[in-house]
Amino acid sequence: MSRKTRRLRPDEERLWQQVAGKATPLVSGKRPQEKILPDPIGQFEERPRGNARISGFSIGEKADPPAVPVAICKPERKTVSVSMHRKTYDKLQRGKLRPEKRIDLHGMTLAQAQPALTRFILSSHSAGCRLVLVITGKGERNRDDGGPIPVRMGILRQHVPQWLARPPLSSAVLEICPAHRRHGGGGAYYVYLRRRRKGASSPVQRT
Repeated sequence: MSRKTRRLRPDEERLWQQVAGKATPLVSGKRPQEKILPDPIGQFEERPRGNARISGFSIGEKADPPAVPVAICKPERKTVSVSMHRKTYDKLQRGKLRPEKRIDLHGMTLAQAQPALTRFILSSHSAGCRLVLVITGKGERNRDDGGPIPVRMGILRQHVPQWLARPPLSSAVLEICPAHRRHGGGGAYYVYLRRRRKGASSPVQRT
């Protein structure tokens, strides 16, 4: 049974003419193309079109991360300001110079160690020595001598550089630095002495 088509009323006909007059007719029956707005920033990522192929992989295999260019910065070597000659200082740091004399303060009290160190440094300087070794011990643990307060064994390691940097030893000392591991490492100091003003000085022995 066919449906009867109802004719538009005059008011409906006028409304339809108004709407149809504003519409844009299709060209050759094709749909109008969508307008692509320009990217104001220009930094949008272009996505791959179509079916992207996935490289083969096996179960349990880690996927390689995407290759991203990275600027690798090598750490700069810190330059230490020293009073002695730079090449000699570098050899000293690598343990290439052998001390001419040494003193072992390990186990001494502060009252015993300071005068012993003073005599050793001044006599070594008078003898024309340039490099001596002062052994203090690492002092990693506390010593309990029976008193109410434990005595820290690293006290000599802290005080020796201070004694060397003050008169009367400062006039004979040119440089102080921790010893290489072959000469005691963290439990000893290299003390590089100044040249004597009068008389020849003996050269530093090398390993």
